[in-house]
Order: sequence, then C-alpha cells, then structure tokens
Amino acid sequence: MPEVTIDVRGMTKRFGHLTAVDQIDLQVCAGEICGFLGPNGSGKTTFIRMLCGLLRADAGSGRCLGYDVIRESEQIKRQVGYMTQRFSYYEDLSIIENLDFVARMYQVKNRRAAVAASLEKLGLSERRNQLAGNLSGGWKQRLALAACMIHEPKLLLLDEPTAGVDPKARRDFWEQIHQLAAAGLTCLIATHYMDEAERCHRLAYIGYGKLLTQGTVAEVIAHANLTTWEVTGPRLVELAERLRSAAGVQQAVAFGNTLHVSGDDAGALRRAIQPLRVAPYQWRETDSSLEDVFIHLMDQLPDNARS
Repeated sequence: MPEVTIDVRGMTKRFGHLTAVDQIDLQVCAGEICGFLGPNGSGKTTFIRMLCGLLRADAGSGRCLGYDVIRESEQIKRQVGYMTQRFSYYEDLSIIENLDFVARMYQVKNRRAAVAASLEKLGLSERRNQLAGNLSGGWKQRLALAACMIHEPKLLLLDEPTAGVDPKARRDFWEQIHQLAAAGLTCLIATHYMDEAERCHRLAYIGYGKLLTQGTVAEVIAHANLTTWEVTGPRLVELAERLRSAAGVQQAVAFGNTLHVSGDDAGALRRAIQPLRVAPYQWRETDSSLEDVFIHLMDQLPDNARS
C-alpha cells in the first residue's frame, strides 16, 4: 500500500454562523497530485490553512505527514511548502534576496548552496538580481514556487497558483509539478480551472464547504451519472432558455458554437429534448465533461452563506 501523506476526517471550520468547511474527509498518498476544486468562496483556502496549521479546526481529526493535524501543527509547518493565492514576497527585494530571506527563516543548512540550486532548478538564475516587483505573473509564480520549495518540504499546498498567468506559464508550471511528484513529493493544488483538474492524478471537489465528490477524472464523471447532449444550430441562447424550463433538463450551457444539455435521468432528458430534435438543429449524445459534472453538482447544493 502507498504511504498516505494526508489522512483527515470530519474537518470542520466555522466563522460565526457560517460553516466554511463542513466535515470533510480527504486522503492523499505520497507522490500524488490531488486537485482540490471548487468555485471561489467554496472553502478551499480555509481547508488548506487548517491542514498546515494556520487555522485550528473546530472539529475533525487525522494526520498530515504522520503528525496530528490538531496537536502537532508546528511539526507539520516545517515540512510543508505553502503557496498562497496572492504573491506574498517582498517586491522591493530581488529574486535572490527573497529566496535567501526565506531560507534564513527555515534555517536551511548550506543556505547559499540551497538558494543557488533553487535558482537553477526553477530557471531563475539569469534573473536573480531582478526586483520581484518588476516580474510578470509567470515569473512571480516561479519565484513563489522556488520559495516554498527552498526547505525541501514533503508536501506542497498550492492555493490557485496559476491565477492570472499566461497559458505557457501555466503549462510550464504543471510540467514542474509532475516532475516533483515523480520524485515523491505530494501536492494538493486548489484550482477552479477544469483543464488543470485533468492534469491531476485524483480530484476532490468542494462546494459551499461540503465535499461533493472525489476520485480520478473518470471516476468523478462516472459517479455523477450525467447524460449530456450537444446541439448546434441558430439562436442557441433562445433554445437554452426554453430547455432550462423543461422537466428532465438540469442544465443547458453554451460551449463555443454548441450547447450542452444535461440531466441525471437519461430517459427524462431524452423526452424533454425530443420535440426539439428537428431542423435546423443537430443533436448528438456526447460524453459529459468535468465542467458539465461540476456545474451539475453545484446546482444541487444550497449556498451555505444563505442558510
């Protein structure tokens, strides 16, 4: 059996009347990339901060890196690399000065060599003296990843690390993550990008504080038991409005020049669309995508902020 890096159950965090994280169970194995998905405000950041000891859980138990998540948070912090949503390093310091500062904080042995190795590994050597504040989003991302790796953690907790960076920088980032995972590093990556979710070994999807589903991409899609039809033709916006009021249709969403029409009762969905399967529209049943599944899941769940 593979070593389990994260093994927590019933993790719960409340802020007044709002339950931001509601009894979440999660297991992630060593060397695994787990995509932690959900819309903004779903509780992803809160859960990550609970895992690494920045927030104390109101309920729940378990272990992270072999340590108790409630009583041994200080030991966990030393072995975790945490990359926040926003760039959190000193913009008036150079790349090398930022890395040296972080290395001092973690009391990294052979600090100068560790900083030099980090610069080389993340392709930052030629920019080592450039001020962090002058970097583009993609280069800031590289600096942030280098900084959270400087102390050689066993677990990376990355909170929407690719927000605001260009497609090439995002691809380069994921190549680096897969190389790190292949070397045995465990990664929990919060994101709301479906294309990034498909790059993960496993997924956990959270909505309004509740864990809705988890598993591989194929398992998540299969578990939703969602049927989807694709339709092309004129005035798709009008067609979508008509379909959304039909029994058996749970979502009708535009995808470029097509419309995806979905429901979890295949028979009811087929009956709903049957009167509309005429010219000038062309219909075909298609595989449900992750986005189809996650929109469907969110539509079934009440907003915890309104409860």
